[in-house]
Amino acid sequence: MSEEVKASNSELSPIKINAKNNGKNFEDFDYPSRSEDASEADQETTENGDSHEELEELDDKSRRRKTLAASATAHHHVGAHLKCIRPTEDIFNPEDPKIREDIIFMITQYLSDEGYNTSKMTIYDEANVKWHEKEERVAEFKRLKKAILDGDWAEVDKLSAKPLIKNHKSFLYAVYKQQYLEYIEHQETQKASCKMKPLEHLQTTPNEFKDLCYLLTAKAVHDAPSFKNWEGVGPAREKLVEQFQNMLNFENTDKDGTHQVQEFFGLTNLLDFFLGVSSSPVAYQIEFSRYHPRIAPRVNTLLQDYTSFVIPNAVRATLTGHRGNVKCVEFVGEEGREIVSGSSDNTIRIWETESAKVIGILEGHESRIWDVSSNKNGSMVSSASGDGTIKLWDMKASKHSCIFSLVGHSGDVYSVKVHPGDNHVVSGGYDKIIRFYDASTGQLVKMFTGHQLSVSKTIFNPLGNLIISGSKDNTIKFWDIVSGLCVRTISSHLGEVTSVEMNTSGTLLLSSSKDNSNRLWDVRMGRPIKRLKGHQNTSKNFIRAGFVNDSLIVGGSEDGIVYIWDQDTGEVLQKLRGHTGIVYNAIWSQKQSLFVSCSDDKTLKTWWYDESVPLEL
Repeated sequence: MSEEVKASNSELSPIKINAKNNGKNFEDFDYPSRSEDASEADQETTENGDSHEELEELDDKSRRRKTLAASATAHHHVGAHLKCIRPTEDIFNPEDPKIREDIIFMITQYLSDEGYNTSKMTIYDEANVKWHEKEERVAEFKRLKKAILDGDWAEVDKLSAKPLIKNHKSFLYAVYKQQYLEYIEHQETQKASCKMKPLEHLQTTPNEFKDLCYLLTAKAVHDAPSFKNWEGVGPAREKLVEQFQNMLNFENTDKDGTHQVQEFFGLTNLLDFFLGVSSSPVAYQIEFSRYHPRIAPRVNTLLQDYTSFVIPNAVRATLTGHRGNVKCVEFVGEEGREIVSGSSDNTIRIWETESAKVIGILEGHESRIWDVSSNKNGSMVSSASGDGTIKLWDMKASKHSCIFSLVGHSGDVYSVKVHPGDNHVVSGGYDKIIRFYDASTGQLVKMFTGHQLSVSKTIFNPLGNLIISGSKDNTIKFWDIVSGLCVRTISSHLGEVTSVEMNTSGTLLLSSSKDNSNRLWDVRMGRPIKRLKGHQNTSKNFIRAGFVNDSLIVGGSEDGIVYIWDQDTGEVLQKLRGHTGIVYNAIWSQKQSLFVSCSDDKTLKTWWYDESVPLEL
């Protein structure tokens, strides 16, 4: 709890919760309650002069702290599962046309079942999936079966010219043979002789073809050795239909022998199926998370992976090796199994998150590293340096190598960020210009000009159609990538803007400024909704902050402390002490459920929730 709240609320003591609980339920803890005197009348004041409204606000904050504390301590640490199944292409290839087709089918069938026919047709068009053609083929198959059973060979010949039948020579041979034998049975040798050429072309056994030729002069089908067991017209037609059905079953069966999703979903309600199969992945995610919940969690969405809500309260590991202050840090990729850091010693270091050991040192820059960023799958890292360049590094190879060195800036490059689509990067620096590069070619695509002083931070919105930049000119600008135009400017800060970040939904913007504040903005309205205080940010450093899930905010400070704020109330919830110098930034990994911070003391630290340490809010 912040010092300001402590001073104004002498009746409320800090909440101290032992994480191990000793078998108690969360509601059994002794939380501070409201003063009975203050609840007697709405406008009465207490002896110390606090109005009822003020106490109501403090009680709301107390209840909020109580809720966060209960959620944060509802987990126990089990460690990272290193031997988990990774979604490699060997197991699941999202680009497999069959997988993509199945997904489209499930979506469109659900839309059809629920009556969303316009949406269904839009998906048909956008995905270029020929579902109508499939329905027509099913109808054609039924017509073919009926034509065979009825002996309508003109219709059979017409349908057999379709691609699926035409490409199955063995079945075509069986169709022509059935026609031929029926003509022989009915003594129609002239019609039978017309089938000799296709039969010769498709023959599988020479002896059988010789017997077919012999039948032109024979009295009955049974006279030929190959057809002495022929059962007659009706049974032979049924046998041909059965062969056709077996062929279709083979076409619609996966390698493991299970039928494709089309047949299965005809028997099962699609929504129930989705809900049923979704429970297993969610349970898997819970099992393989770093923290296990003490009680079964309630999952409210299937559009996001399950993550444990914890508030880190202790140092887990200290990462040492840099010879200069560590200006920047980030988890590599969404999985966060590695950490990348940049330092004033001109090097970039790659660390293994779990062991905290250095697994790579990237050298090539000629000046300090101001910023680092990685793409979603962790295959590429980008770095911005005081030497005026941005370097892109290949993380897939065992020996990390520089792919491109992007040039164009005149002076220090303070910021770099990889586009959500992973194909571009944006940078900003001392020369006041924002540059947008193609990551696959290393070519400059576009420049954005308008800031009056150095650009300290550049990011993308989640959709990837906007660039947001913070500058030493005290402003934040929004840029449309396609047109290159500045579409909005925020100029409410009283000091240089050192950082900007956006939440996952793109509805909130977080900015850091050298007026000792972090501010939360409503992006749609363009207005501030919270001011977060308590830390220090006034000197010539880039102190930055970021979002943690959808409820917390974490940031660095010049007093060497990592600060954690409640996003809803703006209160300081936790102060993480351990660094002996300025903390430039702290980053949260949702998959790892860890913070990592970088400092002027030449170290990085990872932070976790330690059950043995009481959580003080």
